[in-house]
Amino acid sequence: MKKLYKSLHINTFILLLFSSLIANSQSQVTYTITFSGTWNAIDHSDNGNIPLPANDHWSNLVGATHNNNVSFWNSGELASNGIENVAEAGNNNAFFLEVETQITANNANQWLEQTFNPNNATGTVTLMSITADENFPLLTLVSMIAPSPDWFVGIHDLSLFDNNDNWIDSMSVDLFPYDAGTEDGNTYSTNNNATNPLQNISSLANVAPFNNQKIGTLMIIKDTALGINSPNQNPGIIAFPNPTSGQVTIVNPNHNLAKIQVYDVLGNVVVKHKNSTNKTNSIIDLTHLPVGVYVLEIIDPKGAKSIKKLIKK
Repeated sequence: MKKLYKSLHINTFILLLFSSLIANSQSQVTYTITFSGTWNAIDHSDNGNIPLPANDHWSNLVGATHNNNVSFWNSGELASNGIENVAEAGNNNAFFLEVETQITANNANQWLEQTFNPNNATGTVTLMSITADENFPLLTLVSMIAPSPDWFVGIHDLSLFDNNDNWIDSMSVDLFPYDAGTEDGNTYSTNNNATNPLQNISSLANVAPFNNQKIGTLMIIKDTALGINSPNQNPGIIAFPNPTSGQVTIVNPNHNLAKIQVYDVLGNVVVKHKNSTNKTNSIIDLTHLPVGVYVLEIIDPKGAKSIKKLIKK
């Protein structure tokens, strides 16, 4: 009886340990994702033979986080109806339904969508607090290059895990144009004839009007890598407008602002501001900084620090 009890006790311990390991392996993180357009007349106009249109813009950046049971698009494969509609008209309805279907099937967990601001060739867009977990670690995003026959930019099935199965802290991805293979045309125009038969999605790098230069950059940064969600974060501090194109007003209703610093994603201090008047509000200027994600550090007279995420558009 003693041996049986000991055996049951050991088995129970192993079971509990195994369950604990499984529970601890589950993880969830949030990311800030910024797309910055680099579409320009030098690299993407066939030496001026196919000039950029006067109304150059991007459709909303859309996509999903998902698992490897589904792939919403891939180079060398036919475009779905949803991807076709995004690439030809910037219409996201069909693609949204495709993502919703996969959410219902437990292959995706969220629809992502955001508008560019400003919406032009070098516009930017930021998706904030995007949740990923180990069941849905892949990221897919698309946006139409507009106007165009069926050209788009995006990523597909991008894992947010590194080679050691840890969440990436940050990643920069160069983006290049793609042809959806659904509409004829080789200039920045719409309402062309449908491609018959349909062709596979293909890269447009080094295909006129494009050369081998990227058309945009995607920056993916884990919020905790920025210091966001840290225990010392003070929710009472307000920074507005955020996103901003220039000046930011910072207000701390509970304490004076002694010192303010802004860091880039590499940890470099890019703005230092000392509040000599010891007020509870202050204004800093980010006009000189490139678009992207920054970390705002606010220090009160007692040395207590608070962290906030700041978007420069």
